[in-house]
Amino acid sequence: MEILFELLRTRGVSGDETETKNLILNYIQKRKNHWKVCPEVYSGDNLQDCIVLKFGNPRTAVFAHIDTIGFMTRYQNQLVPVGGPDFGEVATLVGEDSLGKIECEVNLVDGSLEHDFPRKTDIGTPLSYQQDIRLDEDFIQAAYLDNRLGVYNCLKLAESLENGWIVFSTYEEHGGGSVPFLLKFIQDKAPINQALISDITWVTEGVQHHEGVVISIRDRNIPRRQFINKIVSLAERSGIPFQLEVEGSGGSDGREIQNSEYAIDWCFIGAPEDNVHSPDEKVSLKDLDAMLKMYEYLMAKL
Repeated sequence: MEILFELLRTRGVSGDETETKNLILNYIQKRKNHWKVCPEVYSGDNLQDCIVLKFGNPRTAVFAHIDTIGFMTRYQNQLVPVGGPDFGEVATLVGEDSLGKIECEVNLVDGSLEHDFPRKTDIGTPLSYQQDIRLDEDFIQAAYLDNRLGVYNCLKLAESLENGWIVFSTYEEHGGGSVPFLLKFIQDKAPINQALISDITWVTEGVQHHEGVVISIRDRNIPRRQFINKIVSLAERSGIPFQLEVEGSGGSDGREIQNSEYAIDWCFIGAPEDNVHSPDEKVSLKDLDAMLKMYEYLMAKL
């Protein structure tokens, strides 16, 4: 899990994903020749901070966003949220501007976000939660399991994948925007008509820890039922533990796939977590293991 810990310790607030992109790209370049199939690797200015991997003759694409929620400095000691952070009453933030490293606390004061760093910071400095990784026999707990676990899943999948696209996207936590040009890129090179979203969902009254990976029937968006039925049928045959989810809110890169000009079926599949978008996100290791196994199984069958 060394690469997962590195991902968790690397800052990547939406719009500031370059450091995360570089970590993932370096990992891929060092290991790709040892995978079952050596992929074609695409990155560069035309893809911004996204990375695209092509394995063999793709039939399915897997999308994982590499950005996180966070904060941005405004004026004086003001902060504005990036995405939807949920830190309770107070949390420690870290970052760096032109004058050096920053460590401060974020507080909600009369409905406004403020930090307590003793000097003026550069306007527009991204700040993220201070990382504290906790691992025991049953759980991993840390900031940014959403979506570092989804990225980790894709890097593990890459070791055995023979045919498929793996797409590392950006901006997802703050409105999206990279998926449209990523879809055009892969459809121009090797078109597909089905996609999986490697992301993390919620523990709810109907979705619990230790019960397996979650296959989402719907969130704010509703994917095509015929494809969902196909995924569930395969999952039942796999013997891998899974749960079904129905939500009326929330979204993912699947939203942009559904709103695109391409007829691509999609399904969100990911482990559930507690304490969403907080410094203390919590995921069952059993559910994470089921997620890794389910993606390997589905990508071989789809």
